[in-house]
Amino acid sequence: MLKIKIPSVFLLLNILLFTACSDDSGPGYQEPYNPNPDPTDDDVAEVSSLTDEELLDMVQETTFTYFWDFAESNSGMARERSQDNAYGGDAPNIVTTGGTGFGLASFPAAVERGWISKTEAQDRVIKILDFLESVPTYHGAFSHWYMGNTAQTRTFGEFDDGGDLVETAFLIQGLLICREYFENDEIDSRITSLWEAVEWDWYTQEENTLYWHWSPNFAFQKDLQINGWNESLIVYVLAASSPTHSIEPVVYTNGWALNGNMVNNREHYNINLPLGPSYGGPLFFSHYSFIGLDPRNLEDQYANYWEQNTAHTLINYEYAVTNPKDFEGYGQNSWGLTASDSKDGYAAHSPTNDLGVITPTAALSSFPYTPEKSMAALRYFYEELGDDLWGNMGFYDAFSEEYDWYADGYLAIDQGPIIAMIENYRTGLPWQLFMQNTEIQNGLDKLNFSY
Repeated sequence: MLKIKIPSVFLLLNILLFTACSDDSGPGYQEPYNPNPDPTDDDVAEVSSLTDEELLDMVQETTFTYFWDFAESNSGMARERSQDNAYGGDAPNIVTTGGTGFGLASFPAAVERGWISKTEAQDRVIKILDFLESVPTYHGAFSHWYMGNTAQTRTFGEFDDGGDLVETAFLIQGLLICREYFENDEIDSRITSLWEAVEWDWYTQEENTLYWHWSPNFAFQKDLQINGWNESLIVYVLAASSPTHSIEPVVYTNGWALNGNMVNNREHYNINLPLGPSYGGPLFFSHYSFIGLDPRNLEDQYANYWEQNTAHTLINYEYAVTNPKDFEGYGQNSWGLTASDSKDGYAAHSPTNDLGVITPTAALSSFPYTPEKSMAALRYFYEELGDDLWGNMGFYDAFSEEYDWYADGYLAIDQGPIIAMIENYRTGLPWQLFMQNTEIQNGLDKLNFSY
């Protein structure tokens, strides 16, 4: 038997035995009904261990709450983060395009698993489309952030108050998954219009590369090319797939693959890593582009992407097991370094930037690549760390046993991949829906991918 404090979502699971109310104080928390309170149990309840399938069901559904019940009310979009006092108090109104795309990618699974009805899902998609059609776009590209209450761009950073091509790609990825699933004429035509309006080719500046940002106030002053290897493969795939503003293959070869110099074949822990920085970088590199883009048979002249992502994940895991900095808590059951909140702000955690902080989305979004290791981590996070880490919208963003620190909120870009990538592990539904888009197939063919 395990001892853990129980949040309200467990009312949905008859196998749990309630003996006390949780003291979780996460956003939107409500005390669960307890028919038999026991004042002697000190707020701790014994629960039967869940099966793997029950645990995955619970984690996916609870995490989906972030994109459903907690969505920004005016737009239906995903809020950037859950803490209301963030960003000078603007956080309740700041919505994220990429994070919304990750949430949309899980709408089909939400319907199929019965968390929401198909009508409810379609209505929410339409509400989001109403908002997206009202906001300023920049040669068809969306901003990283908007204000949900005013539908205006919210500056993300220096020179970054216009189009963000990477965030746009994450949004379009989710929209195309929904377009394929719902087979609704209105949703189909409206998503198609947004998709076809993105001027991917314009973001080349007539060079053989794509640029991340453009602003009407600062033009291309941000001057950040989208070069591999990182989280942005999906940008080039969508750019090549566009039926209206497609790039030529040379843009992919030169801009993304750096004329082959993207390949380095590093080796760590006797594991070959075809692409990426030393030790692979943050684990989100193997998640964001692959929410829809199916890596299982994906290959081009530079890499087999299943082998790349699996190697990246295993190296991240082995780093935590070897634990060269001897941080408390690291090991076979507690691993995963990626960008997230940290004990001192926000950080892109990785083996080369290890701050003693584990981020649950890293291991959980890696279920397709390392199912047994990811399940071991899931059980540790849930069963051992309990409601220090588990709240009413799933696992809090990050934690450090070394510093006895636990995040007090959630980020959309970390929550979304958990749902979608677990679903890809279980059924492959997001992959199937995205890959059956004929435009995507045409783009992959254009870039000489096998898939």
